[in-house]
Amino acid sequence: MTDVTIRRALLSVSDKAGLADLGKALAARGVELVSTGGTAKALRDAGLTVRDVSDLTGFPEMMDGRVKTLHPVVHGGLLAVRDDPEHARAMAEHQIGAIDLVVVNLYPFQQTVAKGAERDEVLENIDIGGPSMVRSAAKNHAYVTILTDPADYAGLLAELGETGGATRTAFRKAMAAKAFAATAAYDAAIASWFARVDQQAHFPQRRAASSTLVSTLRYGENPHQQAALYLSDFQALGTGIPQAQQVQGKELSYNNYNDANAALELAAEFGGGAPTVVIVKHANPCGVATRPTLLEAWHEALACDSVSAFGGIVATNVPLDGPTAEAICEIFTEVVVAPGADDAARAAFARKKNLRLLIIPALPDPRRAGLNQIIIAGGLLVQDRDNGFVTPDQLKIVTRRAPTEQELKDCLFAWTVAKHVKSNAIVYARDGVTAGIGAGQMNRRDSSRIAAAKALEAAETHGWAQARTVGSAVASDAFFPFADGLLAAAEAGATAVIQPGGSIRDDDVIAAADAANLAMVFTGMRHFRH
Repeated sequence: MTDVTIRRALLSVSDKAGLADLGKALAARGVELVSTGGTAKALRDAGLTVRDVSDLTGFPEMMDGRVKTLHPVVHGGLLAVRDDPEHARAMAEHQIGAIDLVVVNLYPFQQTVAKGAERDEVLENIDIGGPSMVRSAAKNHAYVTILTDPADYAGLLAELGETGGATRTAFRKAMAAKAFAATAAYDAAIASWFARVDQQAHFPQRRAASSTLVSTLRYGENPHQQAALYLSDFQALGTGIPQAQQVQGKELSYNNYNDANAALELAAEFGGGAPTVVIVKHANPCGVATRPTLLEAWHEALACDSVSAFGGIVATNVPLDGPTAEAICEIFTEVVVAPGADDAARAAFARKKNLRLLIIPALPDPRRAGLNQIIIAGGLLVQDRDNGFVTPDQLKIVTRRAPTEQELKDCLFAWTVAKHVKSNAIVYARDGVTAGIGAGQMNRRDSSRIAAAKALEAAETHGWAQARTVGSAVASDAFFPFADGLLAAAEAGATAVIQPGGSIRDDDVIAAADAANLAMVFTGMRHFRH
């Protein structure tokens, strides 16, 4: 493959951005412009001479524009192997001229779906001729240059300037790769729509997905791993860390994204409520508090486990204020995420140059639908995201003693936090503040003991008369398979328990709760998080 001089260009674009300037630059180099419909009109409106595709093919555009470029003269001009004598003979015999450059971007299918268009309009925005030309040109990139993104127009013009009007092999290869990715993503969006609307398949036989690179990261979980951030092309994701404005601080790492997302997802559970602070370390909350003011919430969340909070991630459900920002700056914090920050808060954080301050446009909806996936050896696991929740009227009281109004509030608070703690998860909470959190243990008894031990350590650190687990509610993300985990919670001073229930030993656990005078409610829903 060698340099290919651009003599004829075929342009057919839905997105007209940059089109006129590109056309003028090509015309200035003596390139013949061939175009269709609205693209031809836009070029002519810019004062350029344009040859209609219908003039090239000898056939008019027909069927409301559905048929215009699907013709041997077009695809012969794109697919011909120009140094093949047989191909050259066929071109001469059928008067097929070579097309050196194709500039195409496709009908706005995804945008049409996103705006809630009716079925007929969606179908009309499935491009047929465009992808055909893109694929033909990309396949034959030895001789043809294909552009599918207006962002590449400047690169093309720079290439032509450096070569005197030609494109080099490396440029054509890069554009061909991008073109095939574009048509693959386009087809994936269409397949996904059909599966959802017509097949109504939650998990279709073939799952098509595509995403677009946002940025490469310094490294992954560890320095020897490469990493990048992508956005889904057609799954509605809402707002989150990728959409945040980074006000200051170093580039976000893979772990920063993961931990900040964990903190934000939990803070979002308290959206619309009283000021809440979430502190996360290694994707697990180590302190959560809801208080009348954000500053109080910060101090209470930090008090739960001030050791783990060092180097952690902080998220809030309300905009940051100056006093809270000043307090956060008293310890080493990697990332702070909030739906806003006043001038005083920004000024306080500005003194910590390495701290990443992320302002999100809005809290994500904790009830939103979506899919989570994980790659395993030899396959891909896909599931609905855990957007489950329970309301007070859905709880089943299973003990002789019913929870008090305050115990019920503490149960629901602890349950909300436990949903975001890695299994096996145990969370003690009292008066809207976590008292102790046990995460990721191989058995529930150890999680109970670890959470209680953290609460004792906090009491010693702060000089409290007793651990905050005394008089608390305890949440378990899955059922207690034996009474030992529940008894460990009772020993720590918990007076109320919230758990899914459903164990074959539920009767034993309920009997143990009654013997300890615990109030216990079942949710009927578990929240494993691995």
